[in-house]
Amino acid sequence: MRRLLSAAWLRPLVSLAILLVLWDLVIRIFGIQPFLVPTPQSVLGQLFKEWPMLMKEAAPTLAATLGGFALSVVVGVPVAMAIAYSRLVESFVYPLLVFSQSIPKVAVAPLFVVWFGFGLVPKVIAAFLLGFFPVVVATVSGFKSVEPDVIDLARSMGASRVGVFLRFRLPYALPAIFSGLKVSITLAVVGAVVGEFVGSNSGLGYVLQKANGTFDLPLMFAALVVLSVMGVVLFWVLEVIERYALPWHASQRHDLQPVA
Repeated sequence: MRRLLSAAWLRPLVSLAILLVLWDLVIRIFGIQPFLVPTPQSVLGQLFKEWPMLMKEAAPTLAATLGGFALSVVVGVPVAMAIAYSRLVESFVYPLLVFSQSIPKVAVAPLFVVWFGFGLVPKVIAAFLLGFFPVVVATVSGFKSVEPDVIDLARSMGASRVGVFLRFRLPYALPAIFSGLKVSITLAVVGAVVGEFVGSNSGLGYVLQKANGTFDLPLMFAALVVLSVMGVVLFWVLEVIERYALPWHASQRHDLQPVA
């Protein structure tokens, strides 16, 4: 039994099972009505019943999530490099980026519908706005973490700017970049749903709105389960990529023992 529980893939399933049992017990003990919180059985039943529809509606949400995430990487990493390497750019651009994060995305999302119409573009932009900032912050932190003495030593040994970047700056920054990417991909899922809330007739956000309008709480929870699984899978994919891209980093050494 101990060997079975030591499997890393099994631990989240055990935690999920415990959570479902606690959820059911709380409803039974406190007598919570189904119109307030549905039972796990009703949510699972609705999940299986509406599985084809949920998978169909998950496709546009996934497309908007991946589009917004890709845009966050394509735009965020170069912007972060410019901020990290230029104090002038940092003084002009960084405060504006921080200021932009204080604007509620739900408040500006309807403008995207007005400007770009109903379709994939407004949802991609909403996902981009939520996923962009973590990429920038983590990448800036990563590129600034390189020790100046290392760069000076490399240049004194005749390394070119490109060589310094590829052999020192980029490897030092990659762990932080991947941390930002993993935060960004989960926020991109939220951004895609926000875009679907304000103007869409498809996607899991649309399913949530429709279920909320009819007080179909089991369907709402089932859609939330699909969204959560989507975020977990995308996060896991990035972790696998990080594991193969950074086999030398301390975070990928599974033989380390925890400190007592």
